[in-house]
Amino acid sequence: MNGDKKAAAYRLGLITLLILAVLTAAEYFVSIYLGSLVLLFIIALVKAAIIVQNFMHIARLWREESH
Repeated sequence: MNGDKKAAAYRLGLITLLILAVLTAAEYFVSIYLGSLVLLFIIALVKAAIIVQNFMHIARLWREESH
């Protein structure tokens, strides 16, 4: 069972890495070809939300603790 949790954590980390890489590439192309600060800000907010959700475990703040 512990191996399943470890594999799921690695999978989540890899998916998060790929999503952040795609969003970073999108930021690059938006800045080069569009120059839209609003779109860059929205992409940055999405990236920040992904990082907070996956790596800072903010969702645990609202969960009931089990002993």
